[in-house]
Amino acid sequence: MILVLNSGSATIKYRLFSTGPAAPDLDPITGGLIEHIGESGGPASHADALRDMAGALRLDAPDLVAVGHRVVHGGSRFVAPTLITPEVVSAIEELTPLAPLHNKPNLAGISVARSLRPDVPQVAVFDTAFHATLPPAAYTYAIPTELARQLSIRRYGFHGTSHAYVSRQTAALLGRPLQTVNTIVLHLGNGASACAVQGGRSVETSMGLTPLEGLVMGTRSGDLDPAVIVALHREGGLALDDIDAVLNRRGGLLGLAGNNDVRAVLAARERGDAAAGLAFDVYCHRIRKYVGAYAAVLGRLDAVTFTAGVGENAAAVRAGALAGLDLLGIAVDPARNAAADRSPRIISPDGAPVAVCVIPTDEELEIATQTRAVTAQHA
Repeated sequence: MILVLNSGSATIKYRLFSTGPAAPDLDPITGGLIEHIGESGGPASHADALRDMAGALRLDAPDLVAVGHRVVHGGSRFVAPTLITPEVVSAIEELTPLAPLHNKPNLAGISVARSLRPDVPQVAVFDTAFHATLPPAAYTYAIPTELARQLSIRRYGFHGTSHAYVSRQTAALLGRPLQTVNTIVLHLGNGASACAVQGGRSVETSMGLTPLEGLVMGTRSGDLDPAVIVALHREGGLALDDIDAVLNRRGGLLGLAGNNDVRAVLAARERGDAAAGLAFDVYCHRIRKYVGAYAAVLGRLDAVTFTAGVGENAAAVRAGALAGLDLLGIAVDPARNAAADRSPRIISPDGAPVAVCVIPTDEELEIATQTRAVTAQHA
């Protein structure tokens, strides 16, 4: 069996997969979510949560062959899934300033799992690794080179496990080899990012040094003029920590419409709420702008694929985000888009030059797949 752990700031998502000669396809056995870690009524720490759930997680099972851990930020050093050693743990700790809300809980999960099962190989699968193929023109910011090098400032990109999985599944849905397919993947959840995937390789993505850049998200602003930060400080008197909160935790749909849940925003829009209507328009406009830009980056576009909670379930967002892109060969069939279907599917009209797809993501399966590959190499 392979256990996958995704340790967030106050949650641990887990999934257990069967593996071995009798199960070549990594079949899910069980999974779940531990919530409210460090909060009232919840486990005091990630260590307590994992120890309390050790039985359900099957951490003591003799047939547990590996543990795969999601790690959000691997910087420039980790460009592939990596067998965890004390040196790797130290390196991830050094990268924590680039993703303090993510890497710390990721490390907590690693620490506890290694202490409970030191005999089992453990693998770090990095959100940033899929984007290691970005060309310099895509990952370089136009600031003084030495300053960027000193502070490791560049575009890293995130949601890599999702973009990798979904781009492969898109090619499979189209019945074409991955190497021949150019896809724009739109991972739309509370966090959201776009990725231009050329023949299975990430060549451009919307998130940057941190997950703040790019699309409008649940609570994150996404793209804005950097001078807004200066104005918030100089004219608004906000300290840096307050500005960080405005952009990361009080912006996005929450800042525009008072709610970070797309379902609530759509419902308010239907009731005629002007703020919700504007928030929807801003949200979709930003996606549409990225689709057009990434079509230009790719040169030839075969598919646009929606995934994650919003992308998989919000038909209005899919239609709104791609409205007016007929000149690029992109169109959505209203009936197919509105159909209640959870399977991977095409929602563009028959014969459309660009396939518009909806594919449920499975980041845990992708982590398990990469974990098995790494452990096989080190067997």
